[in-house]
Amino acid sequence: MKSSVNSALFRELPSVDDVLRTPAVAGLATSQGAASVTDAARAVLGRLRDEVGSGRLNQSSLRLALDGVGEAIKEHLGKTLAHSLRPVINATGVILHTNLGRAPLAEAALAHIHETAGQFSNLEFEIEAGTRGRRDVHVDRLFRKLVGDAAASVSTIVVNNNAAAVLLALNTLAEGGEVVVSRGELVEIGGSFRIPDVMAKSGAILREVGTTNRTRVSDYEKAITDRTRLLLRVHRSNFEITGFTEQASTAELVTVAHQHALPLMEDLGSGALVDLQDFGVTGEPSVLDSLRAGVDVVTYSGDKLLGGPQAGLISGRADLVTRMRTNALFRALRVDKLTYAALEGTLLAYVKRDHDSIPALKMMGLTKEEIGKRAESLAAQVRSPKRKIEVIEGESVIGGGAAPSSVLPTRLLALSCEGLSADELAARLRASDPPIVARVEEGRVLLDLRTVFGSQDPLIAAALSRIAP
Repeated sequence: MKSSVNSALFRELPSVDDVLRTPAVAGLATSQGAASVTDAARAVLGRLRDEVGSGRLNQSSLRLALDGVGEAIKEHLGKTLAHSLRPVINATGVILHTNLGRAPLAEAALAHIHETAGQFSNLEFEIEAGTRGRRDVHVDRLFRKLVGDAAASVSTIVVNNNAAAVLLALNTLAEGGEVVVSRGELVEIGGSFRIPDVMAKSGAILREVGTTNRTRVSDYEKAITDRTRLLLRVHRSNFEITGFTEQASTAELVTVAHQHALPLMEDLGSGALVDLQDFGVTGEPSVLDSLRAGVDVVTYSGDKLLGGPQAGLISGRADLVTRMRTNALFRALRVDKLTYAALEGTLLAYVKRDHDSIPALKMMGLTKEEIGKRAESLAAQVRSPKRKIEVIEGESVIGGGAAPSSVLPTRLLALSCEGLSADELAARLRASDPPIVARVEEGRVLLDLRTVFGSQDPLIAAALSRIAP
């Protein structure tokens, strides 16, 4: 009996061609593409066929489903053709959140990408001479302005991230020779990448000196032999060592390196271009300070404290950077026009001293009082009998492996909702459009507006109003 009923229901299912000829579905083909709409129609009819076969649909429910087949196809297209990479609201208070794309780009950088990426550009073309040019000049010229007096002897090139910058520099300057580095600086960065592993891939030989907590300048001096090619200082950007510690100063290492006619390289990791003490962040040397102190080569990231796109920048003595530029690895690691456009737009803001236009720096500069006013306003909009919202004291962090000991005072929205656990409430916020990513601590959801753009406050209010209204 069931088999005969199912057979009758199967006969009511239209063919894919019949569905495609209906006005509602035929119109979708114009905007979404005929092939995509055909695939969606097959998928929707396939689901209906499965539901009929399992007995989950009777005649009336099947006809109801068939009446909405056009909407079902539209919904399927919306899911399958939507971008996987999408904007989210970062309410975690972590400014350089690696999982959320690190530094958001400045408006000027976005405009320059739009201006140059949609048409041809002079990426590698000398307009006046009419000859082939170098793509790194677009960044190098701006960095020379930032360096100032030392500009004539400093050059900058760009690769795809800081690990690549370290790899290229070590391979160029120390392949087959020894690199002297403190045991206390053999760091592991995100994704389980370790400095010793990068060094091994570069063809350089690691020569560890000192101990985990104490490395003196004399340790470097004793380790130098005729096989030594480079002294390396690695900034501890994602951890700190406290207590009984000692570390050779940059000035001491510059002196030792130059006395032995060796280059000194510093891997800064994050790489700030301004003095972050103005933002309440300590322990983060700037790229410019290192170069002015006599460091020969500095490697750093573009998408961390610099506030630009993902990139690895190498700045230093022009003769050493020229050697890196001619290394075959440089071509393998080079970046495209989108990265150069974003970097140029970002660096121009530094040249103009327009630091507030760089979102990461602006977020660092927000005061607890400014954030608190926004939090109080938002809380007043969305309080309800089922939602408990408090504004409490808290701390923001830099993130991205930068300034691990620095925290910025802030004020947080602490949320709880009747009938929902903190994890369930956080999940509903992530299910919003756009998704809202928050922290969960001590049974409450915490939102830090330091990392939320002001234009996004109404989106948070709307999302919260939809949850347990």
